[in-house]
Amino acid sequence: MTTCDDVIRYGPGFAALPRHEQIGLAGHHILHASLRHSARMGAMAARQGPEFQQDLWQIAADAIVNEAILLAGHAVPRPAVTLTGLLAAQDPKARPSPTEALAAWDVDALYLHLDADRAGQGRAARAYAQAQGFAPDLEHDHSTRAGGEGVDQQGPSDAAEWRGHLARAMAAGRSAGFGLGAFGHRLADLPQTRTPWELVLRRLLTRATLTQPRPSTYRPARRWLAADALARETGTPAPGFEFGTSRLAHSPVILVGLDCSGSIPPEALSRLMGDVAAIARRMQGRIELVVFDEAIRHSRLLPSWDWARALRDLDLPRGGGTDFRPVMAHARSARPSALVVLTDLDGPHDPAPPPCPVIWAVPRAGKTPPYGRVLDLGH
Repeated sequence: MTTCDDVIRYGPGFAALPRHEQIGLAGHHILHASLRHSARMGAMAARQGPEFQQDLWQIAADAIVNEAILLAGHAVPRPAVTLTGLLAAQDPKARPSPTEALAAWDVDALYLHLDADRAGQGRAARAYAQAQGFAPDLEHDHSTRAGGEGVDQQGPSDAAEWRGHLARAMAAGRSAGFGLGAFGHRLADLPQTRTPWELVLRRLLTRATLTQPRPSTYRPARRWLAADALARETGTPAPGFEFGTSRLAHSPVILVGLDCSGSIPPEALSRLMGDVAAIARRMQGRIELVVFDEAIRHSRLLPSWDWARALRDLDLPRGGGTDFRPVMAHARSARPSALVVLTDLDGPHDPAPPPCPVIWAVPRAGKTPPYGRVLDLGH
């Protein structure tokens, strides 16, 4: 069987299965469709581009769906990938209950967790899935547009309609008191409207780097010139003088602080720097990279057109603590248009914010800084 959006295709082997496995397998694919897994997989593929690992995403989706079907009291053909089994394959000490695991993980967060370390966790996930006889059963349309705010390729109305169907089904199940409805309202994978962090970052940085016009003492406003000319021609009183405007002469600067003591996934760093570089090119701005731990270790301008090679050439120190006060002091003196800090937020903060928007890009949101906007790279 395969699922593509809301279409489920049955193969010839389905009829040969026992009835209880047919029910479980049908429920497996119905959950794929109702949780919008095909559309969400297409959205993630559009976000990550060539870096997208489709097999890892499908492993994550199957693990969540199979765990939910088994917890609801149904059967699936064995062996099968389950969420608790997948988490145990990553960390043998991690033994959450099925209910706890389903309440903690949605498919996107689980995929990003597996994809964070492709040489480690991704390999363990693939080995576990292969041992369980995993076979991909999801299809998606590669034309899904990038940057969608949790909206699949069928449009926001279809996604909202499916959320309504699912909410009504869960409410009916809760009143019955058994099956998926008894715990389904606690599923972390229930579809929600989320804005990808890349889109949030673009909006924040674009707003911060726009050059604002200011009054100019060198020339009058065009509107005043027209009104004054009309007054002279008609003999009416002259209008009050209005200054013209001029744009700021300097180009915007985006200051990127990289916490070299934190556990920043290389993929997240690469995607974030790519977005920063694209905005800098569009705004004709500059990128200053500041590498720090307890003090500032490196500070250099990165060319927006060749930031990837410049980043690879950096000798990044590892280890040590974290102190955000030197970075904030540097931002106060440099006065950039925006400050983006890649960190795990574990360190002392300067109580006085710099005179620019501050964006904290973190691998997984949890702690709250005293100021600025937190950008969760886990979504």
